[in-house]
Amino acid sequence: MLPGALRWPYGVHMAHEEPVNGFAVAVVREDGRWRCSRMDSSALSELDAAITELRQLRSTGAVFGLLAVDDEFFIVLRPVPGGVSLLLSDAAAALDYDIAADVLDLLRVDPPDEEDDELWPEGDLAVLADLGMPQHELQVIVDEVDLYPDEQLQMIAQRCGFGDEFTKLLDTIQA
Repeated sequence: MLPGALRWPYGVHMAHEEPVNGFAVAVVREDGRWRCSRMDSSALSELDAAITELRQLRSTGAVFGLLAVDDEFFIVLRPVPGGVSLLLSDAAAALDYDIAADVLDLLRVDPPDEEDDELWPEGDLAVLADLGMPQHELQVIVDEVDLYPDEQLQMIAQRCGFGDEFTKLLDTIQA
């Protein structure tokens, strides 16, 4: 080994972490108007980064985040007094994605077994109920397994009333 070369203890090599594809959008409702903005890319891989960024958005109205991760699942997170309200669209994503595992950890829910291939959400399905997305309608959207996460989030945005703003932002993100 060359002098000064990096050497991991006990011959262990750190795995190279692949970048996570997708998008993270902060949504704010203030004075009856919706505003959508792109969140930092770290929000897709670090739950704490997403929560911190949303908490920094000062607003008298609703503030929440919509994260679509690798065309696999989505997360809705909403800071609330004393914590954060979370919804993970597919608990099995915790087997492959740290951010999904972090959501389950914060919810104090055990990850599913590796043999379990069933899709189910974990968290608060009523996270956006006060904004026009009742729990049972959000369940219907989550159950639409033929849709990509961005399509599911688009349905949520439309139902809550910020579909146009959300679409405009996605067009700039995905361009």
